[in-house]
Amino acid sequence: MLQLSDTRERKRHVPRGLQHLRPALYIASIFGLVLGVLMIIPALVDFAMGVDSWSVFALSSACTMAVSILGLAALREPLPEFTPRFGFLLTSVLWVVATIAAALPFWLSDLEMTTAAAYFEAMSGLTTTGATVLSELDAMARSYLLWRSMLQWLGGIGIIAIGLFLFPFLRIGGMQVFRTESSDKSEKALPRVASVTRALLLIYTGATVACAITYAALGMNLFDAINHAMTTVATGGFATHDRSFGFFEDARILWAAVFFMLLGALPFVVYVDLLIRGRLTIHRDWQVRTFLLAVVAIVLMLALWLENTRNIEFGSAMTQAAFNVVSVITTTGYSSDDYAVWGPFAFGVFFILTFIGGCSGSTTGGIKVYRFIILYQALRRAFTRLVYPNAVQPMRFGDRVIEQDVYDSVVIFFIAFFVIFAVTILLLSLAGQDFVTALTGAQTALTNVGPGLGETIGPAGNFAPLGEFELWLLSFVMLLGRLEIMTVLILFMPVFWRD
Repeated sequence: MLQLSDTRERKRHVPRGLQHLRPALYIASIFGLVLGVLMIIPALVDFAMGVDSWSVFALSSACTMAVSILGLAALREPLPEFTPRFGFLLTSVLWVVATIAAALPFWLSDLEMTTAAAYFEAMSGLTTTGATVLSELDAMARSYLLWRSMLQWLGGIGIIAIGLFLFPFLRIGGMQVFRTESSDKSEKALPRVASVTRALLLIYTGATVACAITYAALGMNLFDAINHAMTTVATGGFATHDRSFGFFEDARILWAAVFFMLLGALPFVVYVDLLIRGRLTIHRDWQVRTFLLAVVAIVLMLALWLENTRNIEFGSAMTQAAFNVVSVITTTGYSSDDYAVWGPFAFGVFFILTFIGGCSGSTTGGIKVYRFIILYQALRRAFTRLVYPNAVQPMRFGDRVIEQDVYDSVVIFFIAFFVIFAVTILLLSLAGQDFVTALTGAQTALTNVGPGLGETIGPAGNFAPLGEFELWLLSFVMLLGRLEIMTVLILFMPVFWRD
């Protein structure tokens, strides 16, 4: 009895942040077990083809499942009440632990990847960034290519889920503006969160299958079609060939990819509404209209630029402009051509597009369209007040008034984003990278786009020339960008760990 009392007393004095670490690791063990089971799939693919690398995935699967089962047995206890503090910790722990497990096959492989490179590749996959340290993909064992695609597909559905259900609750980056809206839509469509999740999985899986069938019908072999379908819908960008989509040289495939990348960049909650209630509400969504209009305008502008400066026939220019613009603005990261050599105007356009991203509740990264809309509303109100100091002009997001806490969150997000961006550039420069590599490397990692610009990490290169320090740094920055920055940074604040 005395021992039980002492145990409770010790637990009472453990800071609440540390108390939440145990259940967070317990839940992470469940996800680790799932990843361990999924590793069997690429192992079976290589085993069926008689390739020795199946043993790498078999060993990785056994180790991951063993550690996960030990974690489930050792850490089992009643889960705490879900609070913002637990939400912040759980989200970061899940992503870090899952990345460690996902990196194991790369680290144990014969690809000669260091620990930093293996972790970078896995983080790039799960965050759907698409940056890679691997080359000679055409000659690589299919198990590794399939595993990279599977990681992006899992990361895509994972970010949709936390974007719809968790981030609005955590009130970060202005995403609380979607809290009531998304909850209302979901509650009217389906009565329970579990049912909404099943609907999302059905839509996400259905879109992936439809994309794979389309690619196969247009001439891709089955393996390429499956892999590219997973990374297209997830807006991830991992390809099975060094030339990415330039390998296929078929305009029909490029336009199919444009359609499915845009599909992944739109809010998935509107698909749930369409599936369950039969109502198409996309045209009433402010950020969707803004996003699609911006894409059309930029594609036309770049197509005209290519026609006039590179003497490309307008139809081909439209195809190249549409594919590469949509790939960058949706943070997918595919390439059909080295757009870095399209000229200074195109270079500037792609640099700006890297920041934007798609819509909230989608698989995309970037700053997101809705934040630019809120920023525009704030600027418009500021200019109005310069002329009419006593004017009352509420900021609006569609038919909703933007509350002060939403505006504050958006401003804080922008500040944090560009501070992290600047610090990352300085650290990469300090490590010896040239300015273009440092600038676009920081940018592409923080926005989860994939390729940067320049000769080293541009569309025609990869991140293999970077050193260990740079790979660890960019892995962390990819995590920051994927989890909306504040979710991770809060863990480094002493106030988080205190009662």
